[in-house]
Amino acid sequence: MKLFIKNRVSNRCKLIVKSELKKLGLHFINLELGEVEILENISDEKLILLNTGLRKTGLELLDDKKSMLVEKIKIIIIELVHYSEELLKINFSDYLSEKLNYDYTYLANLFSENQSTTIEHFYLTHKIERVKELMIYDELNITQIADKLHYSSVAHLSNQFKKMTGLTPSQYKQLKQRSRNPLEKV
Repeated sequence: MKLFIKNRVSNRCKLIVKSELKKLGLHFINLELGEVEILENISDEKLILLNTGLRKTGLELLDDKKSMLVEKIKIIIIELVHYSEELLKINFSDYLSEKLNYDYTYLANLFSENQSTTIEHFYLTHKIERVKELMIYDELNITQIADKLHYSSVAHLSNQFKKMTGLTPSQYKQLKQRSRNPLEKV
């Protein structure tokens, strides 16, 4: 039985889901971002208990197809930006359409209705959060970060960063209190 989980965006979330399943004596076959495949059939009572436990940590089970599709869009973006170094050989809208087997216009409209933001803005917000993260680690310079995140140039990254944060990357780096948003909040 496959269950879809809202806000499951990190490995920390994976540990929470595992823990909640264990409490209920449930076993999983596969646990990915946003979904878990359970070995057993789950009673309605256990499903309610699982959802209650997940909600206490900011996660929740999804039960309608449109919400599941929106969550899949978010997961694809999060995986692409935060957990992959894959260089897309096609434009992002085509990539998303291919991954989900839906027309991009439908996906974009559904996402905007459900999230009050566009797919593109969500994607760019995550890219900027990733840039902040890499700058805080201070292991890569801005040129290396631009390459790692597949920006066409440092100028492109800098312009997008300034547009999204109001600061240049250099100004951000000089801040004593550099703020980042947790993935669940982006």
